[in-house]
Amino acid sequence: MSTSAFDFRVTDTDGRARRGVMTTAHGDVETPAFMPVGTQGAVKGLTHRDLDDLGVEILLSNTYHLYLRPGDDLIARRGGLHRFISWTRPILTDSGGYQIFSLAAKRTIDEHGARFQSHLDGSAHLLTPEKATDIQAQLGSDIAMVLDECLAYPAEVDDVRRSMERTLRWAGRARNRLLALREGSADGVVVTNPGQAQFGIVQGGVLSELREASARQTVALGFEAYAIGGLSVGEPIEVMYDVVSQTTAWLPQDRPRYLMGTGTPEDLVECVARGVDLFDCVLPTRNARNGQLFTSQGRINIDNARFAEDERPVDPECGCYTCRTFSRAYLRHLFNTREINAAALNTLHNLNFYLDTIRRIREAIRFGRFESFRRTFREQLAGQAPA
Repeated sequence: MSTSAFDFRVTDTDGRARRGVMTTAHGDVETPAFMPVGTQGAVKGLTHRDLDDLGVEILLSNTYHLYLRPGDDLIARRGGLHRFISWTRPILTDSGGYQIFSLAAKRTIDEHGARFQSHLDGSAHLLTPEKATDIQAQLGSDIAMVLDECLAYPAEVDDVRRSMERTLRWAGRARNRLLALREGSADGVVVTNPGQAQFGIVQGGVLSELREASARQTVALGFEAYAIGGLSVGEPIEVMYDVVSQTTAWLPQDRPRYLMGTGTPEDLVECVARGVDLFDCVLPTRNARNGQLFTSQGRINIDNARFAEDERPVDPECGCYTCRTFSRAYLRHLFNTREINAAALNTLHNLNFYLDTIRRIREAIRFGRFESFRRTFREQLAGQAPA
């Protein structure tokens, strides 16, 4: 495991918005890109054939969940995550940091790592920066994230500083561990993807001084690329946009920037305008299962009684299978009778909306029309609620 197969090149710019190509061991990804969340190695409600039809180029899976079940050792014995789930395109695995954040009542954090109780059976576990790196090496994802500490908003300045500095120390340990694995110091770890890249994570809450210090020191560790973490945890949306805008300016121009766990459709457009290249978010899939659908004119809740006899598609401007085939009335019926098909059809539509938005963003950047696209997109979503 001597080197990463990772590369990135910017092909077009329009203001701070960038279009590019990210190369991984399992293929190229056009950026900006949106990664559907396949927590357990699957996007809820969809098959890989559905993802292929939607044009998904990269999938996100979860270190924490796969470590607990079925276990990274088992996945390594099956040849790695790509082979285990029969997915041939790139995969990014997060480190489990956000899941540990969400388990506040069941975990403690110290310099060594995070001690937590499994949400499945209450068993005790210790996740260190080295352990998170080893798990992801066994999973064999194309992009592995370092273990970081995430704080809720608001937080005291001293707490944010301590957390940011600890994340930096953890990042150094994670980087050293991956470099040792590349040099052959496996210590029983089965490296299933020799070309795996590792991303560092910038923390620092909403404090500009701490964000800058985190960005500069994380970059100095020499990761293949960089992520912005610790946002969408309760801060006002304009504050989040300001932090993103500041942070991308401190990151290398020739490396992709990944905004973790953030992404309404408006966020995608606004954060591309601020220099972000990669996104993931559970909103399109989770909201679909709860009956909320994204459209070119805003969101609708499909269980609303006014759709009971509505023969129109969810979004007349959408070309997805759901909109080409089914009426709002039928989708409302499926949702209210709790048919499994409701989640699948709703998810198909929402993911198509997100991926189509990203494709339109890339096209607008290519032809120098991004600001016009941004303005029109914002005006449409700020207009009347869809009928």
